[in-house]
Amino acid sequence: MKPAPFKYIAASSLDHALSLKAEYGDEARFLAGGQSLIPAMNFRLARPSVLIDINGLKDLAGVDQTSGGGVRVGALTRYRDLERDGRFLASCPLFADALPHIAHPQIRNRGTIGGNLSHADPASEIPALAVAMEGRMRLKSSAGGREVAASEFFQGLLTTDLGVDEMLVEIAFPAPKPRTGTCFMEVARRRGDFALAGVAAIVTLDGEGRCAKARLALCGVGETPVDASKALSSLIGQPCTDGAIETAAAGVQEMIAPSGNVHGTADYQRHIAGVLTQRALAAAHQRAGHGA
Repeated sequence: MKPAPFKYIAASSLDHALSLKAEYGDEARFLAGGQSLIPAMNFRLARPSVLIDINGLKDLAGVDQTSGGGVRVGALTRYRDLERDGRFLASCPLFADALPHIAHPQIRNRGTIGGNLSHADPASEIPALAVAMEGRMRLKSSAGGREVAASEFFQGLLTTDLGVDEMLVEIAFPAPKPRTGTCFMEVARRRGDFALAGVAAIVTLDGEGRCAKARLALCGVGETPVDASKALSSLIGQPCTDGAIETAAAGVQEMIAPSGNVHGTADYQRHIAGVLTQRALAAAHQRAGHGA
């Protein structure tokens, strides 16, 4: 199918793009990589009357290291550029694990991190990473700007906290603490498919080798990325033994409520979420011990 008729406008600046969004409101959509929006338009699942092309806004692309050791990623930064940025991957190693799972090279050449997060597909990897890493979204409109925690940004299936006149312009990730390890794992029917379940784990150890902090977010098992960090509370202050990790994984399985789909039942999704949680926590713990 082909998309419904729409008006195309190439924005000449961020202010121009925001003024157009303020003018057309919910009738307009921003066009970045187009890897989610264009297929949705071709299937007539999305029918914006105006497309505001922001691909010319180069200031929205790129990665900056902050003075505190954190990282700011422009919303128009493409997956391809993140995959090839060794300094970024060293600062945000969860991305090194997750990026190869995102679709295929052709899609990663065009897809942008801001477009992915704004689309808010719960089966996608990046929203789960943003929640696990305690990222913060910087939103902007013609009237001003604001920041929102990633855990509050995703509000429902394909729904975010973005107002009708706002654009996600940047995502900030805090610097990882010393003795922190991370791991992302997922199960999909084929390489590049959306995950039946995926897990992003972060473990920080104290000087005695005990768990000082643990975070975990899942994709594919709810209508938003699921922050399951509270289910890991039993690990805090304790050595990350196999038994302790197994207990934490059982808590994650009780916490989530997958709906199942044509590729797997809810019980199967819950099972693999538990298995992935155990494996990802064990790998993150091992990497933390090696100072990764």
